Amino acid sequence: MSKKELKVINPYTEKEIYAFPMDTVEEAYQKVEKAYKAFQEWRFTPIEKRKELCLQFMKEFEKNRDNIAREITEQMGKPLQQSQNEMNTMLDRAQYMISIAEQTLSDEYLPEKPGFVRYIRHEPIGVVLDIAAWNYPLLIAVNVIVPAIMAGNAVIVKHARLTPLCGKAFVSAFEKAGAPEGLIQDIIADHQVMDAVIKHPKIGFVSFTGSVRGGHEIVHSASTRFINQGLELGGKDPAYVCADADFDYAVANCVDGAFYNAGQSCCAVERIYVEKSIYDKFVEAFVELTCKYKLGDPMEKETTIGPLAVASARDFLKKQVEEAVSMGGKLVVNPSEFEVPLHGWFFAPAVVADAPQKSSLMQEESFGTVIGIMPVDNDEEAIELMNDSPYGLTASVWTSDIERARRIGERIETGTFYMNRCDYLDPALPWTGVKDTGRGASLSHYGYYQLTQLKSMHLRTEW
Repeated sequence: MSKKELKVINPYTEKEIYAFPMDTVEEAYQKVEKAYKAFQEWRFTPIEKRKELCLQFMKEFEKNRDNIAREITEQMGKPLQQSQNEMNTMLDRAQYMISIAEQTLSDEYLPEKPGFVRYIRHEPIGVVLDIAAWNYPLLIAVNVIVPAIMAGNAVIVKHARLTPLCGKAFVSAFEKAGAPEGLIQDIIADHQVMDAVIKHPKIGFVSFTGSVRGGHEIVHSASTRFINQGLELGGKDPAYVCADADFDYAVANCVDGAFYNAGQSCCAVERIYVEKSIYDKFVEAFVELTCKYKLGDPMEKETTIGPLAVASARDFLKKQVEEAVSMGGKLVVNPSEFEVPLHGWFFAPAVVADAPQKSSLMQEESFGTVIGIMPVDNDEEAIELMNDSPYGLTASVWTSDIERARRIGERIETGTFYMNRCDYLDPALPWTGVKDTGRGASLSHYGYYQLTQLKSMHLRTEW
């Protein structure tokens, strides 16, 4: 019986570019056992040695930067320049997480108590399973891989079916850097195999980035075991543009926040609320800038929007726009007005003004090149509408008044709140979400805490 294969289709050429054999349960279990064996030694490796490995990993990864960037574009359609930008950001993020590891992971000594020595250790969990998404295949993976290794864990990467080469790139760079055998491995497997892997008794933690449905499946698979999961799921991130905002800056950043990476960003701007006094002017400027985007071959420099990574997403986006218009929205940027390549999974930008709050366009994650805009009377109305969502990953306000931003931000149900910024992760801040967006936190020192377990050391020295 022949093995299952994972076939990777280039979303621009629509042709198969790679095929990989998929792991069976038995093969996956062998990798888990191998990882656990590596962990048993790595956990006692001094932090300086871990740091040396991870810094060397960065050097090895960067040596292959052009090839990795090209592979990202081939696999999921992101314009090459954006793939190269992702490489830069990944290296910066890895550097930061390495730099804070020693202080974050050091033992915490309690105040002196006669006759006792008391301290708290942050010990590695064991084998970390990182199930990474395809939209930012380097950034999402590095959030877990580097801190997990720095914390003394072993890692198994199961990258998304669209971007398996990215998982292999991490493994290859660590191996070239001198990682012990089995410390980091990748798996290519279907849902049935991954369900079995999560249930393996030597998996200590599962990180998953993906859909809400996928998150439920991860929780269900792990429900027979007492292991934690870090889940980053759906989002419908709102932006609120106030009348006192720097107008041109707000427009430019909201457009970029909505359409960068063809809108396939976890923290993309997905709905916009604008104070009424500047609403018409904002919509006009937003339309003008959106119409300057160019769809085309993602390998070409002039291309600003590549194909969608998933062919079926086009029908979903089309239905969202049609429903919003049928409910009273105004299609102010029509996808048919753009020049679209003859092949590739493209969906040209669509902008709906006066988008009804109850429409799917304003309620359900789009993950594509569509956006709804609606006017609001004041901050109170904006806060109510921004919170009217089952998700809560990020939200942004555009204003020149920081106290106004604080007041609004403290009432928004979200994991990250921005003032005059969007679609960005600061590695010094925890990346987290509320409601159906998930649970747990990556990045910052909190990202280390979910990859370690506490041990209380309670030593009596007098009796």
